[in-house]
Amino acid sequence: MTAHPLDSLTAAEIAETSAILAREKGIDAAWRYASIILKEPPKAQVKAWRAGDPIARRSLSVLWKKESNEVYEAIVDLGAGELEDWTHVPGVTPNFTIDEYHECDVALRRNPEVRAVLERRGVDPDLVLFDLWTYGREVMPAEWRDRRLGWVDLWARATPDGNPYAHPVSGLKIIVDVNSMEVLQFDEAHDRGFPAVDAEYVPELRGIEPRTDLKPLDIVQPEGVSFDLDGSLLRWQNWEFRLGFNYREGPVIYQVRFKDGDEYRDIAYRMSLAEMIVPYRDSSFDHYRRTAFDIGEWGLGYMCTSLELGCDCLGEITYLDGVLPDSKGEPYTIKNVICLHEEDDAVLWKHVDPDSGTEVRRMRRFVVSVHATVANYEYLVYIRFYPDGNIECEIRATGIMVTTPMEQADPAFPTGTVIDERTYAPHHQHFLVARLDLDIDGDDNTVVETESFAAPVDDTNPLGLDLHTRATVIASEKDAGRTYKWETQRGWKVQNPNRLNAWGSPTAYKLAPTGHFPAMFDESSPILRRNPVIGNTLWVTRHHDDEMWPAGDYPTQSADDLGGGMTSWISDDESLVGTDVVLWYVFGIHHITRVEDWPIMPVDKVAFELKPFGFFDRNPSLDAPRSPAKGGSCCTGGACDCDHG
Repeated sequence: MTAHPLDSLTAAEIAETSAILAREKGIDAAWRYASIILKEPPKAQVKAWRAGDPIARRSLSVLWKKESNEVYEAIVDLGAGELEDWTHVPGVTPNFTIDEYHECDVALRRNPEVRAVLERRGVDPDLVLFDLWTYGREVMPAEWRDRRLGWVDLWARATPDGNPYAHPVSGLKIIVDVNSMEVLQFDEAHDRGFPAVDAEYVPELRGIEPRTDLKPLDIVQPEGVSFDLDGSLLRWQNWEFRLGFNYREGPVIYQVRFKDGDEYRDIAYRMSLAEMIVPYRDSSFDHYRRTAFDIGEWGLGYMCTSLELGCDCLGEITYLDGVLPDSKGEPYTIKNVICLHEEDDAVLWKHVDPDSGTEVRRMRRFVVSVHATVANYEYLVYIRFYPDGNIECEIRATGIMVTTPMEQADPAFPTGTVIDERTYAPHHQHFLVARLDLDIDGDDNTVVETESFAAPVDDTNPLGLDLHTRATVIASEKDAGRTYKWETQRGWKVQNPNRLNAWGSPTAYKLAPTGHFPAMFDESSPILRRNPVIGNTLWVTRHHDDEMWPAGDYPTQSADDLGGGMTSWISDDESLVGTDVVLWYVFGIHHITRVEDWPIMPVDKVAFELKPFGFFDRNPSLDAPRSPAKGGSCCTGGACDCDHG
């Protein structure tokens, strides 16, 4: 038994799960595991739990039989060592696995028909990357809808060490039964050859020398770090929260509290990234299938990578490992998958008084970060906690853009940007959905939509200066989907109507929306029907333990009415007033591709914040320590905001 009911599964628990299923259901090499995850206890039980209390520890597995493609969910009681539930789930396809991705590459590389097709095009099969994608049901060939179906993009390296995404094999896709790795069809439309692109980004391959004019920049904490990690429990300054990690979401932040005086006050029960949807906005042959649900169809945690000091993280770092199952149900470890550290972030607050002098405090923030490699893209996730009560989630996208040869050069290409010789990069969008189960001073909360507007010119406002705000309660799930409005600076507050601050207002946290953009799909588009969650900036639902995945439990080639999701959740129009609410914030990157993003893309950043709004009675960082001035006299009062070193 682990110390806390929300602690992630251990390697021993994953191994025990698969051993019990082998014993009870004869699970063997004819089966594959899509996932094994902690079956989290009901929220009410966890919130009532106290150290030492008994609470069942369970795992939830999703697995399928390769020959029949039948899918089952299994719940194992780890404490009792028993199979508790075994349920057939008809009509769905589980997430693809990293094992299958690599096995498909190996199988196609060895396939004589594949090699013959490539050689006819003058392509060396040994230099090809076979990039497996899942099928969306809206574009899936009807004759193979009962299969675990994948389509394969092909890319040729110029050299064995060259950019793997430099040279797309245009007009050729391979349709594969991923259970058997059988090639079902070579889908060919055209052959535009290989334009002479400048696609290498490694200095040695480009024949350039990296610059040498940057001096070392080291971050040291000679007295050690200011945070404490006890198992999964993290404490830093006034913050306290738990850390989890699973195959689908990657990092999960649990039970966030802030110490206000002598009281630890609840802010959030659970926060994570629940979906990532990336539609390529180009209906040509090479791209019309390219709509990825990277979290639901693959799993962000599966794609997280080990982090290196000095490369991915800088400073005094504490690392956590991630333990996940492979498709055989055996545990493996991603070393150093989560990076924990403190960062300086310039000035926290400051005032210069001509009489009494300057008071200034440095901002220090605590960072939880992971990096995920999603085929050609890298997603860098940073969750930051600040001494003033703010929480920030920032995503950075980098990596290599998908590119496509054109028949002929066309600088006005409508669905992409010309970035090299006879080559364009298609426009696309990265939609991320953050699941924010906020509990502001408890779970009896109400969400209000806030807007600003100019008061009319009248006798009391003759100059038209007055700026007013209004707050509208989101009363029930029929109003669950909300869109951002720039002209009113719309935002959303989660309030606790049962607790007032010193000035008579409900305590609250505000979602400060940034990085949002409209879906820009016609209402009749089957792409939008498959993932309606991207149609709004924010959704608000009443909490239910089983409502986790806004695009459905099984978005991989599954029918629209299977697996749940946002549309089904809000259909009963539950009340959202004075209850346990969950926010689903849709944000991301509207990527109108640039020449400067080629051949490798500098990070594109997007973020949002959760900000206390009447949660405290005053600035909670008044007790921030003074920083000693270092070698200069630009400020008084014992602190300095200058970089004297």
